[in-house]
Order: sequence, then structure tokens, then C-alpha cells
Amino acid sequence: MPTLPPHFTWDPLLRLALVEDLGTGDITSALVIPKTASGAALLKARQELLVCGTAVAEAVFQAIDPEVEFRVQRRDGERVKPDEVLIELRGRLRSLLAGERTALNFLARLCGVATFTRRFVDAVAETPARIVDTRKTLPGWRTLDKYATAVGGADNHRSSLSDGILIKDNHLAAAGGVTAAARAALQDAPAHLRVQMEVESLEAAREAVEAGIDFLLLDNLNPSELARIARALGERATLEASGGVTLSNVRAVAESGVHRISIGALTHSAPSADLSLEIQSRGVQK
Repeated sequence: MPTLPPHFTWDPLLRLALVEDLGTGDITSALVIPKTASGAALLKARQELLVCGTAVAEAVFQAIDPEVEFRVQRRDGERVKPDEVLIELRGRLRSLLAGERTALNFLARLCGVATFTRRFVDAVAETPARIVDTRKTLPGWRTLDKYATAVGGADNHRSSLSDGILIKDNHLAAAGGVTAAARAALQDAPAHLRVQMEVESLEAAREAVEAGIDFLLLDNLNPSELARIARALGERATLEASGGVTLSNVRAVAESGVHRISIGALTHSAPSADLSLEIQSRGVQK
């Protein structure tokens, strides 16, 4: 399984979410629940999903009350069915209710992205193509969004503009075309970074390869067009298809002969997973 990104990369987001949700305090719980009342709760799936983000949910409750007991029953990467328990919690009821919505929001997003990603990964099973994510993530969520796609079985593309070289259409227009852009990039590219170029036709792909590019992003091409490029250049360059990929056509894209398929929808269009937190025992006084 992928490793959860370091806490410091997403803790500011978590703190912001808690401030946003709690405001000056949970007025309802303060009115109807005794301060010392404690109890248990179960966090359950309401649909089939791929678990992702349990450690983030735990961090939510720990930030509110370090005494909350948090027991994970289903680990990240496990498939669960409706009504299965992901997490058992025990502690002060006010604390459990204070963290409920924020924890569920994080889990709904992360489980949703992981589950949606796995559907694409399963759709291309037994083909050589790998599913890849993009930078089309929610602002502030990139490390967690990319963790969720990895849990779902996808590969991570570059996380920022500084850790990958991708010459896109606007770069080509500004640099004077395929050959000029390729030469400029290859001449001064850092040794540890591979140069990738976006192309939209077989002719442009040939020009890029002749200029020394061995990593192509094939943008908005149909499977037959992708297959033509794969037959012509598949042994000379890594081919990544992108644009307009859906669950209904991803298999055909994979069977065209490309090596990678990058899909922005993994993060910008993943539906949130449906989960719930249910108090199981009546509060008791301590």
C-alpha cells in the first residue's frame, strides 16, 4: 500500500477544516449532552467502497480530544460492503460529535477518490496500460488526493510544476513549435527529470521523437488515432493518452497500445463516498 503523506503536508488543511466546522463551539451538544457523558460510536460504510483516509480521520478526533479511543477495523485499500464497520470509537460524546462531520468529510472525499480510481484500474486489468492521476486536484488537497488515487491503484504524475517537465500546447506556441521547444528543454533539463511533450497528431509525435523526446502525452485522440501512433512509435517512446477518458472508453484506450492513461476525472469528478457515524451506547457519567 502507498504510504500516507507526512502529517505536516495535510495538517494545515485539517486544522482549517476544524475551525470552519466548529466555529466557537458545538452549541447543540453543549446544551443537550452532559460534559462528562461518554459512549461509543461506529463509523460505517453505506455503500461498497475502497477504504482510504482512516489515519486522517483519527487525526481529526485526536486534535479535538486526545483521549478518544480509535480502533480501525478496515485498513486503507480494503474493499468493504454497505453496513461494514470501518472504525470503532469510544470517548466523551461531545468530542465524538464535534469531530463527526469533519472526519466524515475527509473520509468521504478520500474513499470516493480511491473507489472511483479503482474502477478505472479494474477496467484496464490485463492490459499493459497504467492509470495515472493529474494535477486537477482540489486546492490544498493535492497530497491527500494523490494518496487516494495511489490507494486506488493509480500511479502519481508530477505533484507540482517543479518536479516534472511537461511541454504542453501553450509552451509549444510560445517556444516556436515542437522542435524548438524540444531542443531548448533537452539542452538544459536537470538530469533527474525526464522531458515529456504533449502532441495531438502522428506527425507532431514523429517530429518530437526525431527531436529527441522519448515521452509523449497524446492529447484528446481517439483509440484508432492512438493505435496508429503506438504502432509507429510505441517502441521508441513512452506513450501516455489523456483527455476525454471515461469508464466507457478507457478499455479501448488501453487496448490501443499506449503505456499510460492520465485521467483528471479521478480527482476532479470523483463522487464522495457515503459513510455514517452512529452513537451506539447511551452516555454515562464519570
